[in-house]
Amino acid sequence: MSGLTRVDRSAVGRSVPKIDALALATGQERFTADFPLREALVCRLLYSPHAHAQITALHDQAAREVPGVVEIFSFRNVPRILHTTAGQGFPEPSPYDAVLFDSTVRYVGDRVAMVAAESAEAAQAALQALRVEYRPLEAVFDADAALAPGAPRLHGGEDHAAIPVVYRPEENLCAQVEIAFGDPAAGFTAADFVEEHTYRVQAASHCAIEPHAALAYLDERGRLVVVSTTQVPFHARRIVAALLGVPIRRVRVIKPRIGGGFGGKQEVILEPLVALAALRTGRPARLVLSRREVFVSTRTRHAMRITLRMGARKDGTITAVEMEGLLNSGAYGSHALTVLSNVGAKVLPLFNKVEALRFLGRSAYTNLPVGGAYRGYGATQGYFAFNQHIDMIARRVGQDPVEYCKRWHIKTGETSGVFKALGEGKEGVEQEVRSCALSECLDRGAEAIGWAEKRGRRLSGGLDRVRGVGLAVCMQGSGIPRIDMGAAAMKMNEDGSVNLMVGATDIGTGSDTILAQIAAEVLEIPVESFIVLSSDTDTTPFDTGAYASSTTYVSGQAVLECARRLKAAVLSAAAQLLEAKPEALRVEDGVVVAPGDKRLSYAEIATVTTYSQNQQQLQAQASYVCEESPPPFIAQFAEVEVDTRTGRIELLELVSAADCGQPINPALAEGQIEGAAVNGVSYALWEDYLYDEAGRLTNPRFWDYKIATSRDLPKITTILVDSDEPSGPYGAKSIGEIAINGPAPAIANAVYDAVGVRLFELPMTPERLWRALQRQDEGTAGVQGSAK
Repeated sequence: MSGLTRVDRSAVGRSVPKIDALALATGQERFTADFPLREALVCRLLYSPHAHAQITALHDQAAREVPGVVEIFSFRNVPRILHTTAGQGFPEPSPYDAVLFDSTVRYVGDRVAMVAAESAEAAQAALQALRVEYRPLEAVFDADAALAPGAPRLHGGEDHAAIPVVYRPEENLCAQVEIAFGDPAAGFTAADFVEEHTYRVQAASHCAIEPHAALAYLDERGRLVVVSTTQVPFHARRIVAALLGVPIRRVRVIKPRIGGGFGGKQEVILEPLVALAALRTGRPARLVLSRREVFVSTRTRHAMRITLRMGARKDGTITAVEMEGLLNSGAYGSHALTVLSNVGAKVLPLFNKVEALRFLGRSAYTNLPVGGAYRGYGATQGYFAFNQHIDMIARRVGQDPVEYCKRWHIKTGETSGVFKALGEGKEGVEQEVRSCALSECLDRGAEAIGWAEKRGRRLSGGLDRVRGVGLAVCMQGSGIPRIDMGAAAMKMNEDGSVNLMVGATDIGTGSDTILAQIAAEVLEIPVESFIVLSSDTDTTPFDTGAYASSTTYVSGQAVLECARRLKAAVLSAAAQLLEAKPEALRVEDGVVVAPGDKRLSYAEIATVTTYSQNQQQLQAQASYVCEESPPPFIAQFAEVEVDTRTGRIELLELVSAADCGQPINPALAEGQIEGAAVNGVSYALWEDYLYDEAGRLTNPRFWDYKIATSRDLPKITTILVDSDEPSGPYGAKSIGEIAINGPAPAIANAVYDAVGVRLFELPMTPERLWRALQRQDEGTAGVQGSAK
């Protein structure tokens, strides 16, 4: 616990059950597809069979004559309004390069038309009756080839960036960012050796169990109501209104329970479509995607190539760093700039003693499915390269990676030039790390996995099986400084219960519970006293949404201040009733106590002020914009067993020791770490998008797209290492994303520890390792950098 002593609190720091746990477990909670709609139209989408083509004709008369078909939407009858599907703050840092329906299709699975019909059968029959004529265009799938002179052009004309950024669609460049400080050339000259390698990471699906879904209807006053599996209801409202040409006041977006998001639902994809159908026909409309559609036509993790170069002295001092990254954005530029920025912004500050640094990132349009937000958000890609490089340098200078990382990582009271130079799509914010327990994370994680006893031993696991251990260290952030905003409102009822209204979006993480705990701590009443309503744009205050690891830190601060204001209002009312000064009052378990032991419960105060004396609604509201983004830290250790005959990697144990400040709910924090870690393991070893020569995804279903199941999981150990973040609510920082970043490099380093072979590409399949082992036998594997 970093030498800290937990404050004895009634609500915060306790593993209270999720407030929706029982309803979820018994199937009582409603998800988007569960909402009943009378006479709702069923919507279905027609997708492009070509990676790049011009639609020369669309014949829909036969489809319109199918019994039960109400309307068909396409570029012929839907206005062409450029926008981005990225659910980000306005103005969005992603290019405006998409329209609802276009006459040009840019990947296999791009949207061509939508049918709205009385039944699923009628909708399907209409899709089959649609006749579309295409003129195929040259396609490009590789990011390097897309940026080469003479490559087919995917975008241009009216497409534009909403903010001043490097955006050259005529070159298929949808984003570029570059920062530098110090003198990298001099730093490399001063180095005793240089490590330079190129790493490749793949596209992947979010694999949320609940597929994307949305429904819309007109209420009794003609307003559009959209219910959606969204992480960003307020951004969805803004984008829907803009695309349909209606005022924001005419649109209401409701987020019900969500069956997982992981960034995939930080996109506004389906909401405008069902809203269009409802507005055009006057009928409710529903659209629920199949798993194949989710794989192909929503969003993926961005595939990326990273070249990392580090110069170092014999004592381990890193003299210069150069990182160059090329992101494959797919057909549209959703999140292309911000994910790219985070590859550097969330990774390079970790070793902050480097005085010379350069980062260059580019995002390229290609004719593949679209990249977007995904848990880790660029840091996952960057840390795969960074942590292997650190392991290589530590080995070359003869130092234990645990001790090497403890010496060089950023610490409390320190800063990094990267903070100010690079933010998410813009210049960053200068800040100081005010809490960091990474050194203790390293010590406790190493002890848990048996690092000292296992590293470098190449212990035998049986015939042709060798074991090794590896380490990865990471940091992330807590919201986006000077961009992310959360708000909260509360009102007290006559029985002393409190309605808590927050725009924050619970997507299964338990944020409704976390925020109720923060409020309960302030007001000194049980969590059960709160009725939480979240993510309804009509009834809850604004919040940017569930992304950037922002909810506990940003929305939590809004709730904390709101609860303080409500408490002040209650004490002010109580002071009049008890004939005492407010500052003389104290609260004990929801009872206000005045000098002389005069007492009034919250229920008594609320009842009197509601009905008889000093009548008022006891209520409060507050907003919070973060000025800094305190990073959580994690050390993750992997033990693997490698079969040298087949190249099969078996992960035996994964240890995650994490510093998220003071956890508001330790059980939920552990759940977030473990869920992210399993996601990272699955990405490291199995997940991959596989395409044929025409750009068609060949594994768009769980039968062929492999993810980890419970039987594939190793022993998982999670350790919460307390620090105390002075800027966070009750000392808390974020925890939702960081644990996805370390498994891949930790496993790669463990493989090297076992068999002396480096894997620079994900996923680490048996085939890839087997080939590397063959090259090792030929004397060409595992070459590490160059001495000067």
